[in-house]
Amino acid sequence: MQESIRLDEVSLWRRTQEEFSYDLKRTLLSLLEGKYRHPAKKIVLDNISLTIERGEKIGIIGANGSGKSTMLKLISGILQPTSGIVRVKGKIAPLIELGAGFDSELAVLDNIILYGVMLGYSQAEMKSRVKSILEFAELENYALVPVKGLSSGMTARLGFAIATDVKPDILILDEVLSVGDVSFKNKCSQRMEEFWQDHVTVLLVSHSMELIRKNCHKTIWMEQGQIRMIGTAKNVVNEYLKCVAPHELAQAQSTTTQVESVQY
Repeated sequence: MQESIRLDEVSLWRRTQEEFSYDLKRTLLSLLEGKYRHPAKKIVLDNISLTIERGEKIGIIGANGSGKSTMLKLISGILQPTSGIVRVKGKIAPLIELGAGFDSELAVLDNIILYGVMLGYSQAEMKSRVKSILEFAELENYALVPVKGLSSGMTARLGFAIATDVKPDILILDEVLSVGDVSFKNKCSQRMEEFWQDHVTVLLVSHSMELIRKNCHKTIWMEQGQIRMIGTAKNVVNEYLKCVAPHELAQAQSTTTQVESVQY
């Protein structure tokens, strides 16, 4: 099979909040007083090596803060690695952050065209797709409204409609299928069926183990910025649940105990 995505020994260090707030005056003052120290950084992704073939449907699971979304941002080109190499072949449609890629001041119509151009499509092609995108997103009456005037649900529908209408080579979904009402979720599921039958590479981050197990060829389990396990969706999900279920049960019992103590 043809290689679609490859990460070679990729690591990413990010500044902590302490470093972000370390302004120039404080730095100079601490230097004069001989108290300067380099603000801390932490590693978010640690030496990730990964190959994904064209057309594979990959589930990505793990606790919050495990590095799932960060890895998707590196693959999408939103972030650059501190070390290592990221190789991607094909057009990517990333649905990672709500409203990412949109200009809040521009109208919905202009954002559709702009978003498509950013993905590598021509203005003419995007103009021809506007009607179908607005219809799918159920935003026909909002074409001239600035994106900042949309609700979060509308923005999510718009992003999903554009990304799935243009048929990218690589589709990246980070919990976006959990946004919206039941009717729209059903529409999303129906459209996603087309991608699962096609040669589009799909990366799906979700906390729904059933969704991952049912739809993905392989699954990656992320933990503390590293890949803990890669394998069939069934095997990886089962191992993940074995690991996290006791912890989640303990948390639930602890919460119940706290509630009972308050009641009495």
